[in-house]
Amino acid sequence: MTIAPRIAHSDIRHFAEDRVNLPADIAKERRQKVNELRERLAKWMKDHPECGIAKSYLSGSLAKGTALKTSSDVDVALYINYDGEKKADRRLADWIAERLRKAYPQMKPEQIEPQEYSVKIKYREAGIDVDIVPVFYEGDPQDKGWLVSKKSGRLMLTSIPMHLAFTRKRKDAQPQHFAQVVRLAKWWATEQKGADANFRFKSFMVELICAHLADNGQSMADYRVALEAFFNYIVKTGLKTRIAFKDHYPASELPATLPDPIQIFDPVNPKNNVASQYTENNRRLIVTAAQDALDALNEAHTAATKGHAVQMWQVVLGSSFRG
Repeated sequence: MTIAPRIAHSDIRHFAEDRVNLPADIAKERRQKVNELRERLAKWMKDHPECGIAKSYLSGSLAKGTALKTSSDVDVALYINYDGEKKADRRLADWIAERLRKAYPQMKPEQIEPQEYSVKIKYREAGIDVDIVPVFYEGDPQDKGWLVSKKSGRLMLTSIPMHLAFTRKRKDAQPQHFAQVVRLAKWWATEQKGADANFRFKSFMVELICAHLADNGQSMADYRVALEAFFNYIVKTGLKTRIAFKDHYPASELPATLPDPIQIFDPVNPKNNVASQYTENNRRLIVTAAQDALDALNEAHTAATKGHAVQMWQVVLGSSFRG
């Protein structure tokens, strides 16, 4: 006889809609604000063709539809033709800020704030910050350009529209559910980061693991089952199995061997292991946390009372989960 779980798909969906997801009206408002920024910038660029700015894209989780309710940052990739060294530093940030202040004269200068790797536009009333991230652009027809890693400072080939197309393909295959499972897994990772300062698990890695599972037939329609599959994959492989995709390049372009403990490759750039900065200790912490989550879900599945099942799900989704 099959035992119905105390916590079902509908309970997790309600929690996600109430606590995890960025509300649709707020997401729409933020997209409109960024679109207004980009349209004004595009007009200024047209009037100033020698400004050194080629184009811009909304990027990151808001563009992909995987933003969390707790997120207040919005990412915009700024494609630039820059004569100086391809290096993100204060000089480049000042160069970008100077142009943005000219493009947006209605803003106070202090609203446009140069950072170490980017320029931040602050909307205090709206409570959001728009992070303008430079991409060194050399005219590639697929909009490939060079992004500077915040962690290592190395240049990484990327393409914002190709990344967005990669995510859109998985979302189209499993409408609503793929993005929802990504958000829930990101929520779990955020909970782990809050509990352990040494825990690292970047959102892009979470998204790529979900994409790998979906590409190999994992249905995301039942969130309880999909999350179990996510944790089970991490535990079963120990994150020692290489993940790569064939959307934009053949497997033959991947490096033969790498010393990195975790290898999850950028779907646009075969030379970019997005987990290259992760140590063996980072890997172990992720696998241990996934094992704890999987154990809790297994116990929740056969819990004698709903209260106990809720306690187990709180191990995964945090104390705000009420079942």
